[in-house]
Amino acid sequence: MAMQLQKPVDGAGMKGRVVNALRSLFDPELPVNIYDLGLIYRLQVDETEGCVDIQMTLTAPACPVAQTFPGVVEHEVFSLEGVKQVHVEVVWDPPWTQDLMSEAARLELGLF
Repeated sequence: MAMQLQKPVDGAGMKGRVVNALRSLFDPELPVNIYDLGLIYRLQVDETEGCVDIQMTLTAPACPVAQTFPGVVEHEVFSLEGVKQVHVEVVWDPPWTQDLMSEAARLELGLF
């Protein structure tokens, strides 16, 4: 089954605020935020209930923060106004590749 990746979101709604929060978190090994790096595979926001469900990956299973980084993501999103529940799931399939990065991330890393 092919996975559909999240597209960039703009706006002041809860989903936009969640995306902005995710963009404030940087991969510990690369100077790029986790959203533009393509580490967020799925983002579902229920504004009525204040629930946020995130499915994400890391650049590699052996990432030194694999055990702690999902908690950092959860804490950052939970701190947003109106968010009452956050669930972060780390998945390894499909594996992360540079193809998942946004154009801005590629430019920042000099990959063009």
